[in-house]
Amino acid sequence: MILKINGEIKSLDLNPANLLNLINRMGQDPRTVVIEFNGVIIKPEQWKHQNLKDGDTIELVTIVGGGS
Repeated sequence: MILKINGEIKSLDLNPANLLNLINRMGQDPRTVVIEFNGVIIKPEQWKHQNLKDGDTIELVTIVGGGS
């Protein structure tokens, strides 16, 4: 499957091909990631139900804590 992730074209073999599996495959902590899927923010409870197909565009934004 060919996906555009954070501006880069990637070829991945995902089974099942959904957002939750993608996050796990990318080594991301689901508690600290926001996903934009084809221009729409997807809620975490929907990740396992959002199927992926060739050509989908995904932006992964990692939340970082900090400050004083």
